[in-house]
Amino acid sequence: MSDSILVLNAGSSSIKFAAYRCRRAGEPPEALLRGQISGIGQTPAFQARAADGRPLPEPRLGRIPSGATHEDLIDSVLEWLDGQLQGSALSAVGHRVVHGGPTLTAPVRIDDPVIACLTELVPLAPMHQPHSLAAIAAVGSRHPELPQIACFDTAFHAQQPHLAKLFALPRWLTDLGILRYGFHGISYDYISRVLGEHLGERADGRVVVAHLGNGASACAMLGRRSRSSTMGFTAVHGLMMGRRSGTIDAGIILYLMRERQMDADHLEHLLHKESGLLGVSGISSSVQALEASDAPEAREALDLYAWRAAAEIAALLPSIGGLDALVFTAGVGEHSAGVRAAIVRHLTWLGITLDDAANATHRTRISASGSPVDVCVIPTDEECVIAEATAAALDA
Repeated sequence: MSDSILVLNAGSSSIKFAAYRCRRAGEPPEALLRGQISGIGQTPAFQARAADGRPLPEPRLGRIPSGATHEDLIDSVLEWLDGQLQGSALSAVGHRVVHGGPTLTAPVRIDDPVIACLTELVPLAPMHQPHSLAAIAAVGSRHPELPQIACFDTAFHAQQPHLAKLFALPRWLTDLGILRYGFHGISYDYISRVLGEHLGERADGRVVVAHLGNGASACAMLGRRSRSSTMGFTAVHGLMMGRRSGTIDAGIILYLMRERQMDADHLEHLLHKESGLLGVSGISSSVQALEASDAPEAREALDLYAWRAAAEIAALLPSIGGLDALVFTAGVGEHSAGVRAAIVRHLTWLGITLDDAANATHRTRISASGSPVDVCVIPTDEECVIAEATAAALDA
């Protein structure tokens, strides 16, 4: 009987999962299946496919009430998985955890001290960290014997230069850990590993990767290592996102507190749930839905999204001294030719030119011949990175 690894990525409204078969030490795990539960908090919807693309049967989610918690749903996934991994025993679970703080900067086996540390970091990632902890608790309750490994979105950025991490705040606040941490690091880690396949020697040059999904950020790399990122102390900073505001004038927060009597909970909901594409358009947080709309508010939201993304990408360039390649990844970055074209239009002063046909058909290289800056579309695979880290931890 072979051993398998389960990867869990628990978000606020979805749980992504993937299973991998362990192979010999030093060999990457083999993908078996992947899927997700969406609509958490409303009506859960399940979908899963085998590695060959074949749809897999749903678990009996109908017996779970619409108010089911992450623990309920993960328990359902674990029960379902037992029937899918016939001839393979689950040997470990790897988790995507958004925040590792200043000390957890590499994958780590989860124990009580680690859980205590992750719990202390909840205020820094209130929309993400609790769900990761819920997933860890659910696995521990059903399979207490299984090793669990945490992989951190902040870890890829841990080696950034000190100046890139600082805010212009009193030193005592810096000493308390108020720093730029950066996020989406697992995605950037994957892209950094495969850049050579697409960029050759330029992979080690001046590269900006734009991870554009419901959450969005960009990372400047030199030698495939993070040098700066648009996200900072929290995952609400930087680019405009589906529902998150991105960077705003801090004075707006003070104004809303003083003049509109908004408390912390109201402000948190405003910045994380009511802003971004949804807030500007008043229609949807979905790029696809906005692109299909004729409403002028939808067009304005998309225009602002592209403008803010280009401005934030440009602000990263001093940290790497220019730009050799721009890479788009994640749901919007991989599938919206319109968003990619709009962002690049604001960066033509760098000499970038697109091959419109290549962009429209979502090819890997979408820059025109002769463009001094390569532009690529590279699908990310966070689950693969977590599976490899989990397998390595088991072999250690």
